[in-house]
Amino acid sequence: MDGLSTDLATLSRRFRRFGERECVPASPLYGQLAMGIAGDANLLLIAAGARAGPVPNLFLAAVHFLLLQGAAHPLAEFYPDLAGRAARAPDDDPFPLFRAFCLAHAGAIGELIATRLVQTNEVRRCACLMPAFAAVARQAGDRPLALVEVGASAGLNLLWDRYHYDYGAAGSCGDPRSPVRLACELRGDRQPKLPADLPAVGFRVGLDLSPIDVCDGDAALWLRALIWPEQLDRAELLGWALEIAQAHPPPLVAGDALDLLPAVLASAESDAALCLFHTFVLNQFPAAARERFADLVAEHAARRDLSVIAIEWREPYPSVVLTSFRSGARFEKTLAHCDAHGGWLAWLESSHA
Repeated sequence: MDGLSTDLATLSRRFRRFGERECVPASPLYGQLAMGIAGDANLLLIAAGARAGPVPNLFLAAVHFLLLQGAAHPLAEFYPDLAGRAARAPDDDPFPLFRAFCLAHAGAIGELIATRLVQTNEVRRCACLMPAFAAVARQAGDRPLALVEVGASAGLNLLWDRYHYDYGAAGSCGDPRSPVRLACELRGDRQPKLPADLPAVGFRVGLDLSPIDVCDGDAALWLRALIWPEQLDRAELLGWALEIAQAHPPPLVAGDALDLLPAVLASAESDAALCLFHTFVLNQFPAAARERFADLVAEHAARRDLSVIAIEWREPYPSVVLTSFRSGARFEKTLAHCDAHGGWLAWLESSHA
């Protein structure tokens, strides 16, 4: 088997895993399409031109983007966010139409996946981040936070303190007037300690290879295309979050985080509680880059206390992990397990922590 055949076989397995494990039950449509792509050499050849990152998400987003732009094709009848209540069910087998669309638009899809990245600013993840930020603030004696986000995309999660949070019987907090209202189901027998007032933020900056300008309509549409077509509530939240970001643009810096991180960390106010965070980013780093990232954090922590909040996959669920560096000592604890899109949170720490 030559190199290309080997690459396509690997890519096929990635699409199959995506369809079998990641799309259920969130997107029956993408589940069917991913399985079809996994067995189609022509579509895999197109997908092989992806720039980087989770290729199934990128490929499907490229098709979604073209449909959202107005590409006329009966495939759109299967997309609930385009066809509304009249959308055809995936049981009608969308793959033949999908395949025809991809082959007819192979050039445009190829250009998109070669130049764009998967940059899902899922604002619901803020419902999982917020209790962790509150824990960091308490540890720091309620000093203002200095936030640095790695993989910030459009920086919507940097604006978490402009949103409202509802944890059901556990209570609510945040800006009661915010149009971004995040409902999160609490699971298990422990609850996070919700702050009466959200922690103050004195400094914030996001790092990204290709930051998204929220005032650029084409870039904003790409973010919209990354949301799966059945998830109309996510699309609505994104719209409100973009409006807030357009009114209060978060500071973003373009470039490789490994190059930018030392200077950005050093620029944070010395009297603030320095907190670095990332959500579903390190899984896109090669192993060597993850090691270098850890080394950079440790090097800075040798000179200044800091906290790192990470939401990344730890089978079988994503986890919210807080790593604290105090006086050169490193402490790590898993605060919670959570839904990848912030729909639920299973807090593990004592409410007094």
